[in-house]
Amino acid sequence: MNDHAQTGQKYTASKLLGWIAAAAFLWVFIPLAEAAEDNDAKTVEAISNYFSSVPSLRGEFVQFGPRGEQTGGKFYIQRPGKIRFDYDKPAAISVFADGKTIAINNKKLKTWDFVPLSKTPLKLLLADKIDVSDRSIKSVVTEADLTTVVLGNKSLFGSSKITLMFDPKTFELRQWTITDNQGKDTSVMIFNVEKNIKLSSRLFKIDYFKIEAEKESRFEN
Repeated sequence: MNDHAQTGQKYTASKLLGWIAAAAFLWVFIPLAEAAEDNDAKTVEAISNYFSSVPSLRGEFVQFGPRGEQTGGKFYIQRPGKIRFDYDKPAAISVFADGKTIAINNKKLKTWDFVPLSKTPLKLLLADKIDVSDRSIKSVVTEADLTTVVLGNKSLFGSSKITLMFDPKTFELRQWTITDNQGKDTSVMIFNVEKNIKLSSRLFKIDYFKIEAEKESRFEN
């Protein structure tokens, strides 16, 4: 394995949770814990209903890494099963889901990494019907200007936790913070969001033949 491939794998492994979480929490359907209070349950239900009423989204995002690094870009979502994140330069990263597979393309390193959609939270969160029965909610806090929901689900995210921040009146997602297994935080803010718009299917296409041809060409050179 060459240095570029190794570097690409390390990069995508460390960033994949952030990308998947970006997609997952734009479409989050939050399971109700049995111990949740009535007000918390109503809040979570309202958030879930809002997201289920929005089949497509596009907008911009800014991501803040655990060392203070900042990146941004554009995102697109189309249910069921399709998502795309384009990171701005110098990151030069794009993430796709075509309904079956998640693909991470590092344009700078000219590498691709693939993960089955069924092995990620996107299988649940981009499906036509979502049925999540895990006790994922750790806390729900509603304040005058912000509703915060903290989730942790070992089967989906290991020992990491995710803090979601919503508008308390419209229940639109404003920001999320991912705390990984090492306790490091990555925060993502979204803005200029458009809802229920028509998106081209080409946005989510993974051209496997072209990818394989490019890979063979690199090996030959």
